[in-house]
Amino acid sequence: MSEAILSIENLSKSFEGNQVFNNISFLVEPGELSAIIGPNGAGKTTLFNLITGALVPDEGKIIFEGRNIVGMEPFDIVRLGMARAFQRTNIFPRMTVLENIVITIITRLKGNLGFVKHWNSSDRIRKKAFEILESVGLADKASHQSGTLAHGNQKRLDIGVALALEPKLLLLDEPVAGMSPEERWETVELVKELWNRMKITMVYIEHDMDIVFGISQKVRVLCYKTLLAEGPPHEISANQQVIEAYLGEEV
Repeated sequence: MSEAILSIENLSKSFEGNQVFNNISFLVEPGELSAIIGPNGAGKTTLFNLITGALVPDEGKIIFEGRNIVGMEPFDIVRLGMARAFQRTNIFPRMTVLENIVITIITRLKGNLGFVKHWNSSDRIRKKAFEILESVGLADKASHQSGTLAHGNQKRLDIGVALALEPKLLLLDEPVAGMSPEERWETVELVKELWNRMKITMVYIEHDMDIVFGISQKVRVLCYKTLLAEGPPHEISANQQVIEAYLGEEV
């Protein structure tokens, strides 16, 4: 087994005395495509906020590629190779689609100004930005104002912005939330295609069990303030504790 790209060790978090989860631990293997599921209030988004540095745990460690990142600023975690696409899109609505990607690339590179100068012009940055837009199916909308895009395309752009950070680990917070049925499955196919082609480790939050059981290598279930279960989809779908605590709500 490869060394884990992400290790969650005895993680606990409370808000004003209300415990969200207590003492959870799990490993994410390099190249994994996995889902985090659970009822509303189970702490799924809170977990992502802790992993990305938006929140600090009460106890425990978050080890990313062998380094404890607890207490690090979010932008420093990004520079280590982690990115996130949000449930509510994190784009600049008044900028064009292309400008969103270009500014993200420049932001990633600005820590090494010598490297930016080595590019010698903005042409290479624009070329890279167009490659990213092609990968998420938005190259034909490069000149469109981002805020005018359909919801599904805004979510695609948000994924493109995350990809522009060149992550080793990509966290997707409900990537198909608010989409039409057609948009949902188009986005699912996009996620699968990006994972297959780019070999990025992906962890996503999702409520649609057809999607979860259809594309995940591993599923983790947050419930009752703990990690209730984890394993391949066929095991989770047959787990009686999971059925009683969560899946039973869906049927």
